[in-house]
Amino acid sequence: MLKKKERERIITDINITPLTDVMLVLLIIFMVTTPFIMQGNIKINLPSANAPSDENLEKFIIIGITAEGKIFLNGKEIQDENLLLEQLKTLIASSKDKKVIIEGDKATYHGTVVKIMGIAKMAGAEKLAISTIPEENKEEKTK
Repeated sequence: MLKKKERERIITDINITPLTDVMLVLLIIFMVTTPFIMQGNIKINLPSANAPSDENLEKFIIIGITAEGKIFLNGKEIQDENLLLEQLKTLIASSKDKKVIIEGDKATYHGTVVKIMGIAKMAGAEKLAISTIPEENKEEKTK
């Protein structure tokens, strides 16, 4: 039989195994959810470096913005933002993929591009893309 002192001895060790398990689970949860939190609300699909053929360009709705802030919808100048909204609604309603491509001059103000993106979203655009020039073509066009 055990002595009385051995039976009454208090356990003073702390078991940290459950604490470690909980902390590891929380760490994994945070690591998995952080990329979703970091993404913004505006989704932009940047086009690939390969230039689309001329046949494909006719199917898209293209908004051009010059360095001076002039706005063009499929090559026609638009003076008023309300007119742009109405014409975009009409074009997007008749388009099956509801994609809008924005071609902005590199000197265009960021605020102007964001405003046009907002107008396109209000008009019903589901996808927005920003047109770019591949680096190898950029040198040829500047000469």
